[in-house]
Amino acid sequence: MSVTPSPACNPTRASTFVISITPFGADGSFDEAGVRSHLRRMAAAGVGVYLGGGGSGEGYVLTREEGRRLLEIGVEELRGRVPVRAMGTEPRTAAEMVDYVRLAGSAGVEAVQIYSLDPGHGHRPKRPEIQAYFEEILGASEVAMVISTHQSVGYTVPVEMLAGFVEQYEHVIGLNVTHQDLGYLADVVDAVAGRAEVHVGGPAQALAAWSLGANGYLSSEANLAPELCMAVVTAYQRGDAQALASTFGRLLRLFRALYGAGGIRATKAVLNRLGHAGGVPRKPQLPVSDASVDTVLALCRDLELA
Repeated sequence: MSVTPSPACNPTRASTFVISITPFGADGSFDEAGVRSHLRRMAAAGVGVYLGGGGSGEGYVLTREEGRRLLEIGVEELRGRVPVRAMGTEPRTAAEMVDYVRLAGSAGVEAVQIYSLDPGHGHRPKRPEIQAYFEEILGASEVAMVISTHQSVGYTVPVEMLAGFVEQYEHVIGLNVTHQDLGYLADVVDAVAGRAEVHVGGPAQALAAWSLGANGYLSSEANLAPELCMAVVTAYQRGDAQALASTFGRLLRLFRALYGAGGIRATKAVLNRLGHAGGVPRKPQLPVSDASVDTVLALCRDLELA
């Protein structure tokens, strides 16, 4: 049985990216050897990589120098093998994001994600403020950029605004859309009409995204199972509905287990148990219990991931 990809999406461009972990040593120190080992696993599987993200990448606890070094290592290990991009953390001001774009550009990454503005303290920016924020960043550098519209900030970036940025700025190469509203996703995909990549945040919406004409999905799960995440993409590209259903079902079960066990804390612990470079979470996050790790490991065995 086969499945026909949406006409709006070129199946050869279907892809997935990992929001990479940042391995730390037992004492909380930045583990350069662990970072290199982990990124080599991602490259071997063919997964694109975002570095230093505020979630899976623990970007908020990295010093500026550690953030720079992480990007430099990523370029050394990944460039020419898989896409290597910087993610960083949600900024309070455009100046903060511009500073990160320049740091990432100097490290040699292929693109930088531009987070939506997060003023903090529960505040949400007005539409003119959102517009001004992005324009200041997009006009400050010609480094390739991917605009993020993410539910964590409590609002969506207006569809017509995103389409305008794609039209006006040639270096806007993609959009990362992380919202539960599939109608919004459909409107975004239709508005950019193949002029920029569109990826959804997390694997749960991957099939819906492809059906609407998007390119693929981002995930934390690829840190643990990069081959599985790529197998979902490969099955879609080949139009193999049976393989797509099987691999996607396994991925969703892994997603559910990791989320329930502590997210990236559990991912790191399971990687360690499997002999990979996971390291420990850096405070304020704390390691998960052995029982939680045992539960996820048992599922990994059932899913033939370990």
